[in-house]
Amino acid sequence: MTQEQLTAYGATLLRVSLGVMYLAHSIVLKLFTFGLAGTAGYFVSIGLPGWLAYVTFAAEAAGGVMLVLGIYARWVAVALIPALLGAIIWAHGGNGWVFTAAGGGWEYPLYLIVLSVAQF
Repeated sequence: MTQEQLTAYGATLLRVSLGVMYLAHSIVLKLFTFGLAGTAGYFVSIGLPGWLAYVTFAAEAAGGVMLVLGIYARWVAVALIPALLGAIIWAHGGNGWVFTAAGGGWEYPLYLIVLSVAQF
């Protein structure tokens, strides 16, 4: 296998796994675990407008599908970064590092930002 083929496979693995993680964060967490109304309530509790939860859900779900399918993957990856920055600033930044922190730590959204930058 050539270096170019390995690079292409690596980029595909990154793209698909990143898309799956965005789908998990939107569909599994926001829709099935907390419900969209519950997610909107959480957004309100941290000082954000409730409607932003629905926009965030839609962006993550659509972006995840587009990443998995390879549709404008570079631009989708970079377009989702502001939502992750918002998650760090408003939701997880004060909780500390690691997911076991009360309210969840900020390492997960930061890691998704790094992967999104690498995909871009």
